[in-house]
Amino acid sequence: MKALILDGSRSLDGPLATINNEVTLLLEKNGWEVESFHLLEENIATCVGCFGCWLKTPGECIIKDKGPEIAKKIVQSDLRVYITPITFGGYSYQLKKMIDRLLPTTTPFFKIIKGEIHHVPRYRDEKSNNQIWIGYLPQQDPESANIFKKLTERNNINMYCSNPCVEIFTGDVEDLDLSKISRYIEDEEAFV
Repeated sequence: MKALILDGSRSLDGPLATINNEVTLLLEKNGWEVESFHLLEENIATCVGCFGCWLKTPGECIIKDKGPEIAKKIVQSDLRVYITPITFGGYSYQLKKMIDRLLPTTTPFFKIIKGEIHHVPRYRDEKSNNQIWIGYLPQQDPESANIFKKLTERNNINMYCSNPCVEIFTGDVEDLDLSKISRYIEDEEAFV
């Protein structure tokens, strides 16, 4: 099975690099084929909202950079892992850019989910869409943590992920407790 890690950290070392390394090792130990992108190093432009991916080139972004390649890998993976510093409750700029560039993976058509209107996915259904969201805070910040959880909850609806895992790490990450993530990736029913 294929896992894709999108690392939205703002540096190549520090706590998020440790988290990325530990999660990668955990996945590989459990038989996953892991590919990781440190988004800071990638050429990914901001979505311009032109909707060319719906009207001119359906399913393909008109911006020719690394974004379409990563979006394709997201669609082809069995598990997506998003790693980000929590910034005012949200994602880093690097991760937010890539999430916005996933617009081509939806159609311009709509579906009602729990009384809300959402786009129809172009390539996958909710049964094959598994995601782990990992946020990092330097110190405890309950308000930012709650906003992050709510944001991932809303994105999981838009991304048709009915079985997500959300984990927030704080402070020193030398002795990470990955038990929640471990249980998630070992749950065979989640990846049927």
